[in-house]
Amino acid sequence: MPSAREALLDSAYSALSTLPWTAVRMVDVAAGAGVSRQTLYNEFGSKGGLAHALVRRAAGRYLAGVERTLGAHRAEGGGPAELARWTVRAAHGDVLVKALLTGVWGDHLPVPGTPPVGRHGEPAPPTPAEMLTLVRDRAVAVLGTGHPPGDPARLELRCEIALRLALSYTLVPADSGPAPGFTAPNPTAADRSHRRSPARSTPA
Repeated sequence: MPSAREALLDSAYSALSTLPWTAVRMVDVAAGAGVSRQTLYNEFGSKGGLAHALVRRAAGRYLAGVERTLGAHRAEGGGPAELARWTVRAAHGDVLVKALLTGVWGDHLPVPGTPPVGRHGEPAPPTPAEMLTLVRDRAVAVLGTGHPPGDPARLELRCEIALRLALSYTLVPADSGPAPGFTAPNPTAADRSHRRSPARSTPA
């Protein structure tokens, strides 16, 4: 059985599927979680505190998914490609993850502002640039474990290229199908694109 905190976060997230954040009422969130409104305020302090906790939970779940996905595919050698696939699927399945990765929040989402202070305070959610760095570094840490020493800079580059391609797809998806069918670039393709020298211009 989820804790009161998790139940409240689930209730708030569920409300976002039908209402913009500005229309979500604290009393309804509490009722959806089966607790009193006072319990909600005791837990989060304010609607802003609830919003920050909601966004930070989305970030934490996405990052945990990065480690889980890469750990499962580490031995297959397709880490960067799996990182891209997971990123696109996660953004497709969670509007808060998509906003965290792209910085596009829209009017219907709880836009992170100044973090609450006091005992309800939580660190501000990461910016898109901070998220990219967090995910890239976490991917490098997972994929670099248990393998012969290689070129860490090359692995870091492959992961960043895969992430940036996934973010581009998230912002402008292909017309041919939904995100779960996304075919991510494989690591060798990313390497080839990096090694390819720029075309030389022909003198007029």
